[in-house]
Amino acid sequence: MEQQIPLSHEASAGDTNMRVTNSLPTEVVQCLENARFLHLATCHDNVPHVSLMNYTYLPSSPYSNSLPEIVMTTNPASKKMNNLATNPNVSLLVHDWVSHRPTTTTQSRRLSNGHSSPSREPPSSLAALLFNLNTSAVSSISATINGSARLVERGSEEEKYYRDVHLANNTFDSATGPAEESSSTREDDERARLHDARVIVVGIKDVRIADWKGAVRDWVISSPDGGVSRGVPQVNGI
Repeated sequence: MEQQIPLSHEASAGDTNMRVTNSLPTEVVQCLENARFLHLATCHDNVPHVSLMNYTYLPSSPYSNSLPEIVMTTNPASKKMNNLATNPNVSLLVHDWVSHRPTTTTQSRRLSNGHSSPSREPPSSLAALLFNLNTSAVSSISATINGSARLVERGSEEEKYYRDVHLANNTFDSATGPAEESSSTREDDERARLHDARVIVVGIKDVRIADWKGAVRDWVISSPDGGVSRGVPQVNGI
């Protein structure tokens, strides 16, 4: 049985089903805790730039005033670094969808004359499996997170705190070889690489959740003193 992915569900140009909260929605937290990478969008002179990033999600830290943060590192000579120096506003995209494009009903094959001939090939078992995962509760949302990025002062205790947390969160055991030795070697290599990197901390302002059907929900993160005035209901916790 063929399944059609909806291309549009509801208008999303403005605030959609807006809520204000002092913590991130549970499904966003789960997504941030389980995903390996996110996309970081920066901008300078109206020219956008997107980077695939390792990251660390912190629900709070000694430096965050009890607000959620996302930690990343970058080469001091990177394009994103130059962009952040002039414009701290960023958008992040994280999702729990399995990235595989299933076969379409108009899958085409290229003929020798350069023209395409439509053919209806059955989807592979892998494509069918991944499509079913994306339509189940196992894998369901993407989250667009808006916030303000800051570069942590070099050599400070704050930089050391974020760098150590980020390193611990992005050091993984190898599936082959002695786990302790490989983990230690990789950690030493990563620590050396991060020594010259700049630490970026993004304070989360708001988040938009979209599911695979196109349904959209917006959330604004309030400060501990409730300093948000957007004319929408306040939700204390999720």
